[in-house]
Amino acid sequence: MLEIKNLHAKIEDGDREILKGINLEIKPGEVHAIMGPNGAGKSTLSSVIAGKEDYEVTEGEILFEGEEIGEDAPEERAHKGIFLSFQYPVEIPGVTVTNFIKAALNETRKANGLEEMGAKEMLGLIRENSEKLGIKKDFLSRSLNEGFSGGEKKRNEIFQMMMLNPKLAILDETDSGLDIDALRIVADGVNRFKNEGNAVLLITHYQRLLNYIQPDFVHVLADGKIIKTGDKSLALELEEKGYDWLLN
Repeated sequence: MLEIKNLHAKIEDGDREILKGINLEIKPGEVHAIMGPNGAGKSTLSSVIAGKEDYEVTEGEILFEGEEIGEDAPEERAHKGIFLSFQYPVEIPGVTVTNFIKAALNETRKANGLEEMGAKEMLGLIRENSEKLGIKKDFLSRSLNEGFSGGEKKRNEIFQMMMLNPKLAILDETDSGLDIDALRIVADGVNRFKNEGNAVLLITHYQRLLNYIQPDFVHVLADGKIIKTGDKSLALELEEKGYDWLLN
């Protein structure tokens, strides 16, 4: 599904290389977790995959379903099925949660040659997915992310993911700022979402998220490179020992 080959990237108009030769393959049905110290390049990697324009790819390629997407704009990548949740989602005053998701879903459908979803079907889907995440009706009529707590922002992003049903969901620091109850709800949403036809890339500092979402692979990213790959036991080892034993 996603294949990254020798990916190098830097901040646009900057000199310092942040990603220094990333190789990664994610197949349908898999959950991958990327862990690593601060400043390792974890969020840069997620941003580059999603096509954020603050970064420049200087070498390597990103293939999504066999197609090179390096030149695609962020919205084109989204329409192809790549979803990125943000560590710090932006507030959009005056646009309700419901209206935002309707617009996003119908834009994606239109880009893929489908008709807009009918109001009845849309409301049914909104109700079904909001109930799964314990989202109340009044939440859906609030302005997007305006005055939301950290937990509400994260829950809203998982709601968007479930509504848009992407092929690849990239969750960047989804667990930051969550108490244990919110973490469980978010993890439950991710577990309901994942299936044999899609894939999940989790970017996290902490092993605790992986208590609730079982990864198939755990990668350690440090200084712009993946320096170790293992299964969930690697995350437990990192929790116990930190990163120094891998870096020295």
